[in-house]
Amino acid sequence: MAVPTPAPAPPRSTGRAVLIAVPIVSALVLLAGAAGLLPGPAALALAVGAGGLSAAAVLIRTALDIHHAEGTFAACRGAGFVGLGALATAITAVLPWVAPPGLVGWLTAGLAVVAICFVVGTSLLPGAARNWQVRLRRTFDGVGLGVSLGFAAYLVPGAAAGPAAVPAMLIAAGGVAIVTVIVLRAHPRPKPALWCGAGETLTLLSLCGLTELVAFGVTGPALPLAGLPMVAGLTASAFGGSPRDLPVPPLQPRHPDQYLASYPLLAVPAAVGVVAAIWHLIAVRAFSTQAIIFGLVMVSVLAIRELLVVRDIRRYAGRLRVAEAHFRSLVAGATDLTLVLDEHLTIRWQSPAAARLFGLRDDAVLGREFRELIHPDDADDAQAVIESVLAGEHEGGPPVLVSARLRDGARMWRDTESTISDQRSVPEVAALVVHVRDVGERVHLERTLHRLSHLDQLTGLANRPALMRDLLERRRRAGQRGTLLVIDLHGLAEINDSRGREIGDAVLVEVGRRIRGLLGAEDVPARLGGDEFAVLTVESAVPAYALATRIVTTLREPYPLPGATVELHTSVGLAELSGGADSEEVLRHADLARQRARQLGLDRVEWYDPDVEIQLHRRMELERQLLGAAGRGELDLVFQPVAGLRDNRPAGVEALLRWRHPELGTILPEELLPIAASLGITAQLDEWVLDEACRHLTTWSFPDDNFWLSVNVGPRELLTARFPEHVAETLKRYGLAPERLIVEVAETWIAEDVPAIVAALSGLRKLGVRAALDDFGSGQTSLSHLRRLPVDMLKLSASLLSNPAEAVVGGGPAVLDVVVSLGRRLGLEIVAKGLETDVQIERATAAGCRYGQGHALGYPAPAERMEAYLESHRS
Repeated sequence: MAVPTPAPAPPRSTGRAVLIAVPIVSALVLLAGAAGLLPGPAALALAVGAGGLSAAAVLIRTALDIHHAEGTFAACRGAGFVGLGALATAITAVLPWVAPPGLVGWLTAGLAVVAICFVVGTSLLPGAARNWQVRLRRTFDGVGLGVSLGFAAYLVPGAAAGPAAVPAMLIAAGGVAIVTVIVLRAHPRPKPALWCGAGETLTLLSLCGLTELVAFGVTGPALPLAGLPMVAGLTASAFGGSPRDLPVPPLQPRHPDQYLASYPLLAVPAAVGVVAAIWHLIAVRAFSTQAIIFGLVMVSVLAIRELLVVRDIRRYAGRLRVAEAHFRSLVAGATDLTLVLDEHLTIRWQSPAAARLFGLRDDAVLGREFRELIHPDDADDAQAVIESVLAGEHEGGPPVLVSARLRDGARMWRDTESTISDQRSVPEVAALVVHVRDVGERVHLERTLHRLSHLDQLTGLANRPALMRDLLERRRRAGQRGTLLVIDLHGLAEINDSRGREIGDAVLVEVGRRIRGLLGAEDVPARLGGDEFAVLTVESAVPAYALATRIVTTLREPYPLPGATVELHTSVGLAELSGGADSEEVLRHADLARQRARQLGLDRVEWYDPDVEIQLHRRMELERQLLGAAGRGELDLVFQPVAGLRDNRPAGVEALLRWRHPELGTILPEELLPIAASLGITAQLDEWVLDEACRHLTTWSFPDDNFWLSVNVGPRELLTARFPEHVAETLKRYGLAPERLIVEVAETWIAEDVPAIVAALSGLRKLGVRAALDDFGSGQTSLSHLRRLPVDMLKLSASLLSNPAEAVVGGGPAVLDVVVSLGRRLGLEIVAKGLETDVQIERATAAGCRYGQGHALGYPAPAERMEAYLESHRS
């Protein structure tokens, strides 16, 4: 269904043209009547009637357009009633021409209708009033004003002679007064409303004048001339009431002072009426009955107005009491102290909360300068801020914040924050308003948090941010002098796992205490996190190294704890403060030195130098590439022969792992195996070595079936439950006799868990696989352990074969003789390792060693070359 489109309103230019043309023609008609060319009543009827009809048509048409287009009913009704008033004016102007009986009464009635329409229409114009209560009040104010002025006019000598005109005068005075009050109190007050009100006032006064002329029997040109202001008034009303593009006035709350302040102004006309009555009494010395009634009406209106004033004042006073009670309750219960300062910064008022919050009494504060309450160290800054507020530097901005310590009633200093608001432009305040808040708890909390944020909660040492702050300050103040130590603990994770974290935390506390006890007053101990500590010392290189050594020695001592005694090892890295571009780089250098110390062993102290960083980068690169080395075919085996020392006949070979790196060349086990251990892939490498070594052994055609192969096995692989099974599977896969395989176990880690090693080697012996104790004599293994270990062979460390000049401390050859003798008594085969010269071969032979291994007997070689070596030594 199509929605009907409303018909467009006629152009506004047409209505404006009518409002301009009709008044001109009407004025010419009235002038013709005044000149006697037309009868006066007829000219008045024609001119005012035409002007009134045109004005009414424009206004009523405007009202209908507004109603259909905008739906603004108040504006619509206002223009409509003003238009009805214009129409009533046109009808009233025709009455003198018709001349009905009782013409004055008809004119008075017409004037009353016009006044009512104008008053109602004006009160309904946009911005005139918000509701009916306001409209009635303004109407009553206008009635009081009109009665007062009418009474004064009535007492003018000669007015009483025309009693028939008195009602017209009262109606006109009341209508004019009401329209004036409504227009002048409109908010906002648009110009069209002023034009409309002025036109209505002029129209009402003209109609009143016409009624007076008829009442006094005046004829001639006066009647048509009285129509000129009517036409002008109607035209002005039409111009003011016809605009359609006025915005709807916003609803704004009105303060009671705005309407209470208007009552003294409305009392002025009443005073005029009283003065007129006194003057009339002096001049005439008598009042007519009508004057008395008129005066009683005026007094009654004024009395009612006074009652309304009293009612409004009481209501306003009640609201003030409620507001004051609310204000006092808010101020008394507030958490802020409010002060009012004059321009000399003297305290003129303080809120009731002063005694509760700060213990300040009025007699101890009022009249004193605000500066006297501020701490001397904060007074100058606070004074500067307040003076900037007085100078207007913060005008229009938010309140200014001042942080200062204030003295309370107990003469204690409190941390406070104050906001200062400049209220000098507000007449009721005319001062600076200061809101003071006690922030002592917050400041204490901030200081505590700041301290805790730079303190390790467990050990009480400085934490990493605090260390970096002190390191930066030390570099700036001490001119790059000093040393940074980074300490790493080893064994703490095992303590946490076996003893519990409570024991681990107790160990950390004791570590912090020991470190603190070794330092000077200017040194800074810190815990970087976990098991890492640091020390920032002012000492140079040599004293710093000595300090690091003392730390290692002290931290290595046992830790007696309730129910347990534990031990730790350390690694310490040192870096000079002058060696880095910034604090972060100095810390990085010390940490790199610590990592290098850890790679070299336990309880080591290392200095940072560029080579350390190069070595660490190399290690990280090797760690990254080692995981896929076997898949890329980069792992390889070399074999070193083990031969009889008396006949030089090969008895077996040892498989040695090599990593053929495409860029770095051959990586030896000394560097490869620690990396594999850190990555946790030692077991996989051992399995690969065992498999490859057995495969190569099956390809060699050596006639001696007793020719054996030895492989090195790490502790993790040896102690796994599946290792014996894997060995059995490998031997079965390649068809090798178990006695041809020898598993070598390094002596350096035997003593850590002898029972577990014994059990693992016993499992291999059940398979027929032999075991060898490698590098015997290089560790701390007790000779008594040899009786417990199920081994078949001892491979002696090269240190036992050193020359006498190098073996004075250890007994050299004497120790070698004892070890070989003991091994032979236990039924062990003895292999002397590291034979580099003929002298060492002779010494090993003289000591009773059956086999030897070293460069003097044969270099490690790939499988192909080893096969050729074996071919050349068949006999």
